[in-house]
Amino acid sequence: MAPADRAPAAARGWRWLLALLLALAAVVAHAHPEDEPPLFRRPGMAQVPPVDAPRIGVLTMEPGEVFFERFGHNAIVVAAPGAEPIAYNFGFFDMREEGFVGEFIAGRMRYMLVALPLAEDLESYRRSGRGVGLQWLDLEPAQARAIAEALAVNARPENARYTYDYYLSNCSTRVRDALDAALGGALRAQLEGRSRGLTYRSESVRLAWPAKWMATGFDVGMGAYGDRPLSRWEEAFIPMRLRDSLREAHGTTGRPLVAEELEVLPNRVESPPEAMPRTEGRAFIAGAVLALLALWGARRHRRATALFALAFWTTCALAGATMAFIWFGTAHVAGHANLNLLLLPPWALALLPGGFALARGRAPSRRFDVALWVVAGGAALAGFAQFLPFLAQRNMSWVLLLLPLHLALARGFTRPAALVAPAAASG
Repeated sequence: MAPADRAPAAARGWRWLLALLLALAAVVAHAHPEDEPPLFRRPGMAQVPPVDAPRIGVLTMEPGEVFFERFGHNAIVVAAPGAEPIAYNFGFFDMREEGFVGEFIAGRMRYMLVALPLAEDLESYRRSGRGVGLQWLDLEPAQARAIAEALAVNARPENARYTYDYYLSNCSTRVRDALDAALGGALRAQLEGRSRGLTYRSESVRLAWPAKWMATGFDVGMGAYGDRPLSRWEEAFIPMRLRDSLREAHGTTGRPLVAEELEVLPNRVESPPEAMPRTEGRAFIAGAVLALLALWGARRHRRATALFALAFWTTCALAGATMAFIWFGTAHVAGHANLNLLLLPPWALALLPGGFALARGRAPSRRFDVALWVVAGGAALAGFAQFLPFLAQRNMSWVLLLLPLHLALARGFTRPAALVAPAAASG
C-alpha cells in the first residue's frame, strides 16, 4: 500500500483518507477496473528499438515520520545504456483536479504514473532521512525491453491515470503487476498460493502504529474485509513486503530474480513494529476500570457521570454515523459491514435527551431506559459475534473496552421499578 510521496502539486499519500475517515473514522477504496484502461498498453515488438536491453530495478523507500509516509513507497527504475536512470512512480495525483475532494471521499480517486529522473525522485527521501534500497533484477533482454517500453507508453498523459484502491490497486501493486506482466505471470504463480497469515488490518495497524490516532482509525473503521489472511501476492500492497518476496522469487530462467541489492540511502527513521501490537489485555483492564467508575459515579455523582456519558454517547453517535456513511455512501469496501457499528452506534443519539435531563438533575423519560438497554444490547451482540466464525471480524479489543461501559451505564442510569410506578401514577 505504497503512498504517494510527492508534494501537493503532485500530491502524495493515500493514508490521508484512511486516517481521516477512520480516525474521524475511515477505510478503503473500491477498484473500478471497468472504468480504466488496461494495466499496460504494449507496443508491438517491431516498435522496440534494437538496442542493448536496459537494466530494471525496484526502489523501496522505508516508512517516514509523517502520517502519509507510514506505509513506505516504491518505484521501478529503468537504466538504459548511455541514458540517465528514470524512476517510474505510480504515486501521483492532482489535488487541483475538478471534483477531487468529492471523489477522494467517495473512494474513486484517480492516480497517475509519472516518469522522472532517479536523482530527482531520491532527493526528498535524502532530506527526510528515509532509507532507500534498490534491487536490480535478473531479466531476459526481451523482458527488460518489454517492461521499459510498457512503462514509457503508460506514462504518457493519455494513459497515465488509473483508479486507485488502497489495497488492490496502489503504488506498490502496480509495481508488482508490471513485473509480473514482463515475466508472463511467473511472479504471481510463485506468490499466490503462499501465506504468512498477515491481513489488511494487521499490516495497516502495524505500520500506522507510531501515529496512534491513525492506527486507531484503521482498527475501528475496518470491517471483516480486513481480517482475511492474505497470500504473499496480496500482501505486496506493502512495498517492503514486495521487496521481501522479490528476494525469494526466481525469474523464468530459474535464476534468482534479484541479481543485486544495494542500499541507496541509509535509514534514519524509527522502524515500525514487526507485528500488529496486541491490545486485548490493556482493553480489558481499561474497560473494567471505566465500567466500575461508571457504576460508582451513577450512584454517588450522578450529574457528573451524566456529563461523561453525554460525551461518550455523542462520540458513539458521530463515529457510528461516519461508519454508516462509509458503508452505505462510499466505495471504501474495507469499511463496509463493520461490526463496530454495534459498539459505537449512531442510534446512541437517542440517549442524549435523557443524558441532558440527568445532567440537570431531572428524571429522564421511561423511553430513556429502553434506549439504554437497546444500545447495551447491541454492544453485547458485537461481543457474541466474536464466536461466529462466518463473521470473522477481529474487534475483540473494542468489545472488551466498550461493552462493559455500555452495560455499566445502562445499569447505573436505569431507574428502579419502585421509582417508575409512582412517577407513572402521578403523571
